[in-house]
Amino acid sequence: MKSETAWFAERRIRSEFVANRLGKYLGGSLLDVGCDQAYLKELLKPSRYLGVDLGGKPDMILNLDEVDKLPFEDQEFQSVVCCDVLEHLNRFHFIFGELLRVAGRHVVISLPNNWTNARRPIEKGRGKIGHYGLPLEVPMDRHKWFFSLEDASVFVENKAPDYGFKVVESFATEKPRSGLSRVIRKSLTKSKMCYLNRYAHTYWAVLLRKNHSS
Repeated sequence: MKSETAWFAERRIRSEFVANRLGKYLGGSLLDVGCDQAYLKELLKPSRYLGVDLGGKPDMILNLDEVDKLPFEDQEFQSVVCCDVLEHLNRFHFIFGELLRVAGRHVVISLPNNWTNARRPIEKGRGKIGHYGLPLEVPMDRHKWFFSLEDASVFVENKAPDYGFKVVESFATEKPRSGLSRVIRKSLTKSKMCYLNRYAHTYWAVLLRKNHSS
């Protein structure tokens, strides 16, 4: 799997990355699941936009862990984007299938690599792992699943065909670092996937419905 350098210190920056790097897949009508402030509506200006979230500025407030199905018809949207959302859900597998059901052409998904977030505090024996741990109050955005970048890739590659989709592009993003730092890190890992599991922070996949050529 190839990797690219990018870092999303703010949600808007991640949306800008999606628009610049993956916007070519997100034409026509767009369903933005986990839209937050609906930045993609402004950045992409799709012919029809519908943002779904529990907070922020969604067009529709929806708790994905409580719906029987997404309230949309089969293939209602030409494209669907869902960035760093599924790991927050108990019903990860069900909502994954629903995203593909309502997409007519492309689905863009990103998932976090939890291993890289856990690596340093575990090695040091102190600190906290983002979205995990045991806070005094239940947080709104805690993760329900703990998986590596490889886990994410295997899941998407193997489950997409069940819904009539194929993965046409996938890649990892890691923080920008010096060339020397990356060479040293790669020399300490046994394979490219071991390196990505250890250091990449996000897995990205573009899915295409199989009856489309591009």
